[in-house]
Amino acid sequence: MANALEENDLEKLDLGKYWAVLCRRRWWLCIPAFLVFAGVWTVSWLLPAVYRSETLILVEQQKVPEQYVVSNVAADLQERLQSMTQQILSRTRLVHIVEQLNLYQQQRNGKSMDEVVELMRKDIQIELVESPNRRDLTAFRIAYLAGNPQTAQQVTNQLSSLFIEENLRVRQQQAENTTEFLDSQLTDARSSLSTQEERVKEFKSRYLGELPSQVESNVQILSGLQMRLQQETEALAHAKQQSVYLESLLNQYRSIQTDSPEGRGSSFQVPPALDQELARLRAQLANLSPHYTDRHPDVRKLKDQIAKTEKMKQQMEAQLANGGTQSTDQTSSGAYADPQMVSPAMELQSQLKANKLEIENRGKSIQQVQRQIDEYQARLNTAPLREQQLANLTRDYDQSRKNYEALLSKRDQSEMATNLERRQQGEQFRVLDPPNVPQKPYSPNRLKLDLIGLVAGLALGIVSLVVADTMDDRIHSREELQTVMAAPVLTEIPPIPTVAEERHRLRMDWLQRAMLGVLGAATAAGFATTYLFG
Repeated sequence: MANALEENDLEKLDLGKYWAVLCRRRWWLCIPAFLVFAGVWTVSWLLPAVYRSETLILVEQQKVPEQYVVSNVAADLQERLQSMTQQILSRTRLVHIVEQLNLYQQQRNGKSMDEVVELMRKDIQIELVESPNRRDLTAFRIAYLAGNPQTAQQVTNQLSSLFIEENLRVRQQQAENTTEFLDSQLTDARSSLSTQEERVKEFKSRYLGELPSQVESNVQILSGLQMRLQQETEALAHAKQQSVYLESLLNQYRSIQTDSPEGRGSSFQVPPALDQELARLRAQLANLSPHYTDRHPDVRKLKDQIAKTEKMKQQMEAQLANGGTQSTDQTSSGAYADPQMVSPAMELQSQLKANKLEIENRGKSIQQVQRQIDEYQARLNTAPLREQQLANLTRDYDQSRKNYEALLSKRDQSEMATNLERRQQGEQFRVLDPPNVPQKPYSPNRLKLDLIGLVAGLALGIVSLVVADTMDDRIHSREELQTVMAAPVLTEIPPIPTVAEERHRLRMDWLQRAMLGVLGAATAAGFATTYLFG
């Protein structure tokens, strides 16, 4: 408890000591603080005012959804914005703005135009505004620093117009360049596709009949030719049999005519070969009748042959019955007055000649069919080779066709995107906040400078107060005296001022208070002036 009381007494003693020092050395604190503040305040008003005008430009996406029209302009907006910034901040354009608005008049008198352009680039500020969620560029700010508010607003307005116009020009130019590139690539692809088509067409024309797509038809044709060869072979064999039959019949008929005695027209015999042929034909007709109708070609042919054979038999019977003594030579020469007596031999000879001609034609037909069979067999043998060759050509053709179709689709999409840019329906820059006319200077920040001056002045005053009090060796209190002398203080003699001294003290107190009030009022007035007009 005693220790706590001693600490409280010590704290009160120290605070009282500090307060006494502050009251005694108040001018060491107030005058430096005010002088520093007044100096900083004066300098802040002497510095040239710089005004900042800014505008916010919003990046609007294209008005037609991308699922219908895909943009053909580079998607990285930051790279395009950097490129546009370099173009807009180029020397040519900045010199035009400087001369048009008559900027940097003083600097242009003593510096080159390149130095003036560099000064203007430093006064231009471009800040990107990104979306907090997707980290995409959604807007950007353009600001310009100038010594005049109207000039700052005019330059900012012109810079924003340049960015908007440059964006439209760059996007349209990129879209047109993309379309032209795709169009040139499409022309090359069309030429390559035409070349591949000509190669495939030439191959198909050269190896017509040997193509893989014709294998099935070749097999069918080959099967038909083989059937035809078989039919021709059978027909040739039948014609040869018919030739043997006709020769045998003719020989028998001549033999009967030679052996028949004169005047015995009633004793004759028809050649056995004729009866055998009739029996064979009737047997064939009997076999076909249960399976085919009377209108079937084979049935009708057999009936026709049977009718001819029966007619020939009747003619032979009639000739042998009427003139059996006539010789074969007379029959061959046609020296008979009755045609009925001559026609069987002549008809047999005619049929025999026709049969020989048929045998000759059948042989030629068999040779021709055999050549065709060999040709189609060779086509089938070369089909795998042609299939491989055609596959190689078709692979190149399909690749060229797919490339052409892909380029055609891209070219069409690029043309739609280019038309979209020409109609200014694509991505655009829109001024969201127009350039403002600044009411207060952006630099210097006078209020901040005043606060810094006041703090610096107080710090200097405190240092001055401490130094002054440290260097003063006078004793101002009983406690200080006790620290110097070991003997106790027995009594204190208070000051006994005269009336004149008391009046002088009072006047000095009022004067000091008035001076402190003036300093405080001046400081407050400085802050108020800076706040209202700075």
